Formats: sequence, C-alpha cells, structure tokens
Amino acid sequence: MSVVKRPRVESAGSGSLIAGGGVDGRTEQITSSLSSPNVQLSGHEAEVLAVQFDATGSFIASGSADKSILLWNSAGENENYGVINGHKGAVLDIRWSRDSSQLFSCSTDLSLGVWDVESGSRLLKQVGHDDIINSIDIIKRGTELVISGSDDGTIGIWDPRQKESVSYIQTEFPILAVAATSVGDQVFSAGVEGTIHSWDYRYPSAPVYTLPGHGETNITGLAVSPDDQQLVSNGMDNTVRTWNVRSFTSDNRTLQVYDGAPHGIEQNLLRARWSPDGSRIAAGSADRTVVIWDVPSRRILYKLPGHIGSVNDVCFSPTEPVIASASSDRSVILGEVN
Repeated sequence: MSVVKRPRVESAGSGSLIAGGGVDGRTEQITSSLSSPNVQLSGHEAEVLAVQFDATGSFIASGSADKSILLWNSAGENENYGVINGHKGAVLDIRWSRDSSQLFSCSTDLSLGVWDVESGSRLLKQVGHDDIINSIDIIKRGTELVISGSDDGTIGIWDPRQKESVSYIQTEFPILAVAATSVGDQVFSAGVEGTIHSWDYRYPSAPVYTLPGHGETNITGLAVSPDDQQLVSNGMDNTVRTWNVRSFTSDNRTLQVYDGAPHGIEQNLLRARWSPDGSRIAAGSADRTVVIWDVPSRRILYKLPGHIGSVNDVCFSPTEPVIASASSDRSVILGEVN
C-alpha cells in the first residue's frame, strides 16, 4: 500500500467533542483505547464526506472531496497507515467488506470502486451509472452485494467480484441515499422528492411501499437498524425520523421524529447512523455538531462540538464507546460517548 506522510493526529482539546459529557459538558475517565478522550485526525485536503469503522472496530476509513480514502488505526495514537487513490472525483460514500479485506466506494466520477485494503490497489472499477453516485450500502448476509444510488435515478445492484452490475432499479427522481437490510430482502431509496421507497430488487417494477413524511425536501441519509426492524432517515426539513420496516406491517409505519440537527444552506448530504445496539441514533449537522439521541425517549443525549465545518457523516465504533465524525473542516474527530 502507498503510505502517506503521517497527517496530524492531535487531541481535540477541552473545547471540542466531549467524552461522556452529554449536554452539560462534563468529562469522565477514558474508557476506550483512544489516547485522549477526543482525537482529531487531519490529513485530507478537502471536505471529509464519509467515515466508516470496519466490522472489528480496529480500522477507520475516511473519504473526501480530495478524491482520496485515508485509512487509520482506531486505537492508540490513531496512525494513518495508508491512502487509497484512484477516483477522479470526490469520494461520496464508503463501506468495508464483511471480512475487512476490501473497501467499496462511490464517487462523483460516476464509478464505484472495489479496493484491496492491504495493497491499496483497485480490484474493480464498476461503471454503469450515468450521473453522480451519492450513496452505497452492502447486503451483509448471504451473497455480499453493494447497493448504489445515483443522480441518474437508478439503484444499482453490484457483485464486488464482477465489473458489470447485477441489475438496476429505475426510479423517477435523483437518489441521494440508499440502505439495505442485512439479508437484502428490502432495499430503501430516497432523494429529492422527499419520499422513501422500499424495493424488492428481484421484482423492481414498483416499490413495495412508500414512506412520506419529510415533505417535499431532500432526504440525504438512510440507515437500517441492527435488528432490521427500523429505518432512520435524515431530511432537509431539519428532522431525523424513524420508521417501522418490519414485514407484514399494515398500519402507519411512522415511529418517531427527532429534532436538533439542522441542515443549513450548504445542502450537504448529511447522514444519520444507529449505535451497535440500536438504542441511540447519531446525525451530522450543519451547525458543526454531532447530535446523539436516545431512541425510545427522543431525548438529546449529546450535542457534541469540536468541528468548525458541517458534520457530514458519523459512525459508531462496533466495539467501544467511540463515535467518529467527518466534517467539511477536512478532519475526522474520534470521541468517547459513554
């Protein structure tokens, strides 16, 4: 792998992301493998648009408008151990493979990438979309497939072992966000029309059902809960919402509405994510904070400062009380959230 000159890794300071502090800003003893309660990873040369822990919690990948993906150790001094180059446009979303040996990415260059993490080389360049690819997700059980959503209005289904797509689902509007259940029995899409669609990709002629609720504003982020029972969405109506996506549900699927994470005028693709146990939701915000809610009560547990730009993506560690946030200020911050 190509190893970069080590970017800055520094404590974010007492005025930044607060470890275990909640809304009152108190700090607690370090309970993770971080060297400091808050660590800022600096090295990208443009906005950081995506961040993801791998399944083991040991590694972090960050994708940027500088066209690169940086790889970091999640513990200790959080060294940057490699860089992946190859996209000709901004990297808008990334996912680790199930075994952490590969990375999947999508870009404004109209392509998806499959990358070998050990060597940093591109294994496949997958093309077929006619416009910017905004979002990807993976099917985690059974055959590993990548789901993509594009401004061309299509959802792509991709086998990371093949250059050509498995199939496409045609929709009427540009797609800004996609998500899939772990077994792939439901694929979700949303975008500029403000409605979420559920699809069975084996029968793509029409959505299985739709979820209105964000009005006519853009929906920029989708994520399925760890138990596959709920979906979270982040919309430009300045709300984060949860939905009941269990099969055979016939009544109103709307569950909860969460406030406190505004979008702002930049119109970035701000995302929302679940904690590993499904008890918390986190979202990026244009007010430069990370907002974390308790799911049942809708109470804001943390509104974490530290960034000096819009927070575009967030990701909980699967193994420790740590959250990573990616920002337009060109940095990633890791912070404890006990």
